[in-house]
Amino acid sequence: MLEQIDINKKISKEKYKEEITGLTAELGVQQRNLREKKIPVIMVFEGWAAAGKGTMINNLLQYLDPRGASVYSIHEPNEEERLRPFLWRFWVRTPEAGRIAVFDRSWCCHVIDNIRKKPLPDDETAKAYADINAFERQLADNGAVLLKFFLHIGKKEQKKRFRCLENDKTMSWRVSKKDKKQNKQYRIYLAEYEQMIRETDSASAPWYIIESMQERFAEIKILQTIVQTLSARLCCPAHSATAVGSYAAASILDAVNLARSMKQDEYSKRLEHGQRRLRELEHLVYQKRLPVIIAYEGSDAAGKGGNIRRVTANLDPRGYEVIPIAAPNDIEKAHHYLWRFWKHIPKAGHIAIFDRTWYGRVLVERAEGFASDNEWQRAYREINEMEQHLCAFGAVLIKFWLQIDQEEQLLRFREREQNESKKWKITDEDWRNREKWNIYRQAVDEMLCRTSTASAPWVVVESNCKLYARIKTIETIIKRIEDKL
Repeated sequence: MLEQIDINKKISKEKYKEEITGLTAELGVQQRNLREKKIPVIMVFEGWAAAGKGTMINNLLQYLDPRGASVYSIHEPNEEERLRPFLWRFWVRTPEAGRIAVFDRSWCCHVIDNIRKKPLPDDETAKAYADINAFERQLADNGAVLLKFFLHIGKKEQKKRFRCLENDKTMSWRVSKKDKKQNKQYRIYLAEYEQMIRETDSASAPWYIIESMQERFAEIKILQTIVQTLSARLCCPAHSATAVGSYAAASILDAVNLARSMKQDEYSKRLEHGQRRLRELEHLVYQKRLPVIIAYEGSDAAGKGGNIRRVTANLDPRGYEVIPIAAPNDIEKAHHYLWRFWKHIPKAGHIAIFDRTWYGRVLVERAEGFASDNEWQRAYREINEMEQHLCAFGAVLIKFWLQIDQEEQLLRFREREQNESKKWKITDEDWRNREKWNIYRQAVDEMLCRTSTASAPWVVVESNCKLYARIKTIETIIKRIEDKL
């Protein structure tokens, strides 16, 4: 593919001057329209060393309002980034609606860098590219425009540019051993770049090959591509993801035995033992650099807060964090809905406990109409992909659904109203949600069915008896961490 491209294309100075004025003026108008329509744009610059990525990005920025654009230079991951899943450092840099993010290298060649250091098995390479495709599709489905440029030059030209840089005392540092190795193994890298482009080229995130032997030609082609793509997007809405099929599975909640209970004496003994073991495991988790994610969902008044307090009661607070999830704020709404959860993914060796989670999209946002049908329906796939990526990184992901019946919920609501220290817990929203019990129940059943996977299964916790529920969650956490260790 890359070998068949005529890389020696050129443009005259006169033609360049004629083209550049109109393109840059149009780009300025488009940036303002993108901001007004709240459309995020992601531009990726990949290519050969010395192909001119930095020059092209610098030229592009001269034509943009810098207040609406951010540039990210992607190098080898630092210590903080190595302790988190591969995609974490890219998720947290995705732009909010109306802004432009420019990546000097990206998630794509990061895979190639790893392949060149130590060849990966075919299944791991395929998995890495599948993760990249899922990441890009999720962003595009959420309305983002993705433009991916690969700057292509020949082996002789690359070597010539390296010599020019080395002869300049102020620029010689830019030519690394890794760059020289790339030139010597040009054909090997060529094959890998072709595989990368082939595996990650899609309708929603296409690759554009830029013939970069001449700077003027490369710049005009990049600007033409950007202007044409943004013009099409501003005129037409983003494509919609395909909705999931109809749901007709048997109810999982119907099979839950809410009569399960526990006596106080047994509870006290098992609680003391469980909390002591959790403390021991917290230290092993840190030593083994094992990330642990515990997700709590459940009916209103099901006991999530009390449950979490018993789990953390004997832990070292430096090793865990409890993340309470409320309605998204304006900044969070301006990003893909998974963005605010990716920000809190724990480092390897730490524990993150989510009090409510990313499942709000298919529960409260679905039931209350805060998300469109397409948004909550595609969320099942997006959530499964995210959790699969976390588990492939080595995370222990434990998901609890705390279930109570309507009668028990009513008792707890009334108790809260009569108890001054708990009165703040009951709101008008809780009563409104209770009126939609059957709507929420249907949503929960579908969620449990569609998102319980081999690597991240749901654990339904019978919670009419708080004592039983607390012990079940603690002992489940212990077993899952022990099995992973």
